[in-house]
Amino acid sequence: MTRFTWLGHSTFHIEVGDGPAILIDPWFTGNPSYPEGMEPNRVDVLLITHGHFDHITDALAVAERFKPTILCNYEVSAWLGSKGAENVTGMNLGGSCETNGLTVTMTRALHSSSIDDGGQQIYGGVAAGFVVLQPDGRAFYCAGDTDVFSDMQLIRRLHQPALAMLPIGDLFTMGPREAALACEFLEPEVVLPMHYGTFPVLTGTPEKVRAALGDGSTVDVVSLEPGGTFEW
Repeated sequence: MTRFTWLGHSTFHIEVGDGPAILIDPWFTGNPSYPEGMEPNRVDVLLITHGHFDHITDALAVAERFKPTILCNYEVSAWLGSKGAENVTGMNLGGSCETNGLTVTMTRALHSSSIDDGGQQIYGGVAAGFVVLQPDGRAFYCAGDTDVFSDMQLIRRLHQPALAMLPIGDLFTMGPREAALACEFLEPEVVLPMHYGTFPVLTGTPEKVRAALGDGSTVDVVSLEPGGTFEW
């Protein structure tokens, strides 16, 4: 059983059975949707989809505390390394890395990426998503910040992720209508919505995704409150 805990916005802590603990896009400091007091007590693998503050703010603190394996794009890896982070592997789109019994593949995302370094915006490479293949043979997909794109059908064909974490907030990422089309392309059994509700401008909701999918859909769109857990 894999346990997904949503820590608000796009931050997830994932416990893969008796195996590793994964943290995706750590943003605790200044995150209005972060449930106070729920910072993870174990991180073996840290995945960073891109360099924007709402995905990377606490990456260095997590790296220092837990010394996890860090997977991200090459440019973000170089920046983290320059700040003293250890165990950082820079990847690029389509590449896979085996770590802690997992196979992690970096997938494309339609989004920008930059890093705020002391008030200076520096190049953050390309935004990405990740597919994680677990030891039990099941795969899950974190889309990162993205619009829907037709090559999600290739992600389904190559990896068959049965669970997908999809942004739904609109404005900076796809909204509910696009997320419903992403479900059509990916054919997941379960969707965990993210990147919504943090700020008033992020207007997408799980209810709107369900409405866009229609009554005939078999996709389970799971509504989690920040701090809530889904077992899969």
